[in-house]
Amino acid sequence: MKNLNIVHLNGLRALEAVGRLGSLQSAADELGVTIGAISQQVIKAEAQLGRQIFERTPKGMVATDAGVGILARLGEGFQALSEAVMAAQHRDDTILTISVAPVLAARWLVYRLHRFAERHPEIRLRIDATMRLVNPATSDVDIGIRVGEGNWPGVKSELLLLQEVFPVVSPQIARGLKEPADLLRIPAVIDGRAMFSWDVWLREVGLSGETMEARHVFNDASLCLDAAIAGQGVLLAWQTLAAYALEQKCLVDPFGIRVKTGFGHYFVTAEGVREPRKVTDFKAWIRDEMAESMRPFA
Repeated sequence: MKNLNIVHLNGLRALEAVGRLGSLQSAADELGVTIGAISQQVIKAEAQLGRQIFERTPKGMVATDAGVGILARLGEGFQALSEAVMAAQHRDDTILTISVAPVLAARWLVYRLHRFAERHPEIRLRIDATMRLVNPATSDVDIGIRVGEGNWPGVKSELLLLQEVFPVVSPQIARGLKEPADLLRIPAVIDGRAMFSWDVWLREVGLSGETMEARHVFNDASLCLDAAIAGQGVLLAWQTLAAYALEQKCLVDPFGIRVKTGFGHYFVTAEGVREPRKVTDFKAWIRDEMAESMRPFA
């Protein structure tokens, strides 16, 4: 292995990350350095190897014919190193670390955690509430739950629930609603970070081209839900956001018309790594809880 002395390990990591993720920016984000640093590491590694690994094109970094095979070997090597590090860390099988969006943690998960403790008293949960997609292979996170299309690079994603949206209002506002068109006169509470708009639902109910009057715009869905509960207007919500408020009758789904957005809730786990028993147990529990929680939506 003396030939490894001629190439810096950081350079090889940069080559592998750019090849796997497809861009300098994504590689820089994963490795926690600047895009300039990644670019310099790639250039230096190519010089040390005496071979061009990437072609620089207007569309980004594209592996050369020789680079394809080299990057595949590097990927296998770093995967093996990652697994060796995980084994060396001897992760505590009694602690499960979950990365989840704050709104899902606050509005759905937290109400159910006592039932997980009852089923698995031997496992303690550690909740990492963050919007950032965390790669379990390169962090202390065991499993993530994320909303999207499920095509994130470098991780394994498994569908949990297809997202559906529907309007929710306070019981007082609901009493004045007879048909979907009545919502056009109700101020809308807008989630400024939502991946969908009111057009998705309005089109489904024959109101394509109509617009909702926005009263308040928030950058946090949990605040939007509180505003709707307070009677500030109508919110276009989704199942896990509104489930508990609907169950407690703080909010009402006035029409029962739900529309798929094309997004879903996904489990996110390490790619190419055997799944620990604690992760398997958590996934099974979440699926049971989700099925029970979604029963009123059937």
